[in-house]
Amino acid sequence: RQFPGCGNIVTFSQFLFIALEGFIFEANFGRKCPAIPIRNYFIMVAMFFTVSVVNNYALNLNIAMPLHMIFRSGSLIASMALGVVILKKRYSVSKYTSIALVSLGIFTCTFMSAKQVASDSSLNQEDGPQAFLWWLLGIAALTFALLMSARMGIFQEMLYQKFGKHSKEALFYNHALPLPGFLLLAPNIYQHAVLFNQSELFRVPLIGLTLPIMWFYLLMNVVTQYVCIRGVFILTTECTSLTVTLVVTLRKFVSLIFSILYFQNPFTGWHWLGTAFVFVGTLMYTEVWNSLGPFLARCQRRRMKEE
Repeated sequence: RQFPGCGNIVTFSQFLFIALEGFIFEANFGRKCPAIPIRNYFIMVAMFFTVSVVNNYALNLNIAMPLHMIFRSGSLIASMALGVVILKKRYSVSKYTSIALVSLGIFTCTFMSAKQVASDSSLNQEDGPQAFLWWLLGIAALTFALLMSARMGIFQEMLYQKFGKHSKEALFYNHALPLPGFLLLAPNIYQHAVLFNQSELFRVPLIGLTLPIMWFYLLMNVVTQYVCIRGVFILTTECTSLTVTLVVTLRKFVSLIFSILYFQNPFTGWHWLGTAFVFVGTLMYTEVWNSLGPFLARCQRRRMKEE
């Protein structure tokens, strides 16, 4: 909120911290060879970089931010579709229904929240066929990024099936290999480092250290991001790409709800409806009903014995 353009220094700090931690504790200062051939990590990083660049560039193609947010909430559908096409997976009707409900719920909440977002790239700036063609190109870019992101998750799942589970190694290489790319953003990163140094001083509780408050915020962001991304990479070794996508999507949904409540944004009946869709869809996907039935039956039998 204080420096809206500080995304590059935040991302760089996250990648640098995770890469350094992995270089010391996972790669053993470069002495440990990767279990998965490094060319596969280059492919994964190239996919991730492509998705990020295309998503950002789509905003320059007459794509409004609300539409951008809504498109990215369709990752579950894309992941399931590619799983069926590439991995030849088949899901039960309840799985298809649950994914549809979760996607509908997130779409509803995102759409209602996005209505309050002012977009700088609107069709009002340009009229005529040319503006519509740019908009179509933006839709194509978003669709490509959505499918590429889902393909990246499936590629990761296939790697683990072939070479075994190596979540810490994957976490290290996926953050270490892109680091040279931040040289292109060095002026912007340096500019915000100077601005961070000029922020008000803050005394850290317990340890008594005094530092500019923006560096403290950045440190907390890096630590929490490390915990988050490490959990996601562990999840990729234990679950299918669709399940990982579901969990990450739910995390985004919780972030949206928390943002609405914490910043006191309007929470309408549509938001409650979307929340209900997400909740029911998640319960259906985890098949909690199947576990709940035997549990209630055991409780009933125990109660009858006691009587």
